[in-house]
Amino acid sequence: MVNANQARRLVVLGTGGTIAGRATRANDNVGYVAGQVSVSDLVAMVPALSACPLDVEQVAQINSKDMTLGVWQALAARVAAHLDRPEVAGIVITHGTDTIEETAFLLQTLLKPAKPVVLTCAMRPATALVPDGPQNLSDAVAVALHPQARGVVVVCAGRIHSAVDVAKVHPYRTDPFDSGDAGALGCVEEAQLRLFRPWPQAVEEGIFDAAALQRLLGAAALPRVELIFSHANADGELVRALLGHTSPAGALRGILVAGTGNGTVHDDLLAALRDARANGVEVVVASRCAQGRVVPHAGQPLPDSAGLSPLKARLALVLRLLEA
Repeated sequence: MVNANQARRLVVLGTGGTIAGRATRANDNVGYVAGQVSVSDLVAMVPALSACPLDVEQVAQINSKDMTLGVWQALAARVAAHLDRPEVAGIVITHGTDTIEETAFLLQTLLKPAKPVVLTCAMRPATALVPDGPQNLSDAVAVALHPQARGVVVVCAGRIHSAVDVAKVHPYRTDPFDSGDAGALGCVEEAQLRLFRPWPQAVEEGIFDAAALQRLLGAAALPRVELIFSHANADGELVRALLGHTSPAGALRGILVAGTGNGTVHDDLLAALRDARANGVEVVVASRCAQGRVVPHAGQPLPDSAGLSPLKARLALVLRLLEA
């Protein structure tokens, strides 16, 4: 279903994922190949969308676990081009669940779009006995058509998640996402939205942040930032190996540490991280806990992630280094 405002044009961009997956048996929800069904065919599977003016475009056709800078650049460029069109009310992106939270965070942090950019997905392939993709796609269109909608969100299983808060927390069930302490932004009920909190932040002027977009599009490679975990019996050997390693991707620029508890780090690992900082590598600590955030305190030895999860804190550091 779509809402009553069917005169507004939407763009649907396909990138692959489980929503576009195929399996050899209809009762196989895990042994499929992602990114096999075209986005135009996915749209055709939802008859209710035929009444809505849509432009449909295949940007990529991948398993989202294999996301690359090149796909991000192509996607961001097409999102920006369509946002610039006055007749386009919003954009829907079909995407795999594995890295959807990273793509959503990247697009929101970069663009802060004044129009809605809605990522949606599925946990069952298109060939499943009861695929979840068609309903998710229909719900995403309803969100993109909402007259007050703005910013980047993820829509799945009837819930609307902010790009900053959403995280995949389950590997199998059809409602795999959670927004932690903040909770979902809202929900979709029979194509009607019920909002619990405000839409994501948008640019104050214009449609999106063009300068930030150009930095991404002009990058030959992203600044090299590694994610490591603190754990029992941790030492600093991995950090020292990273410092001494020469990579085609370039010199190590940053380390994001998923710390225990309130961002705590094993003493042996901390010593190596201090050496890394002394060598010009930026180090940020987040909590490996699934909920909550690092609560800053005076004795904290490393800068914290300002509430971001390890995955998103890593991306935030990458984007900050890209500005340098």
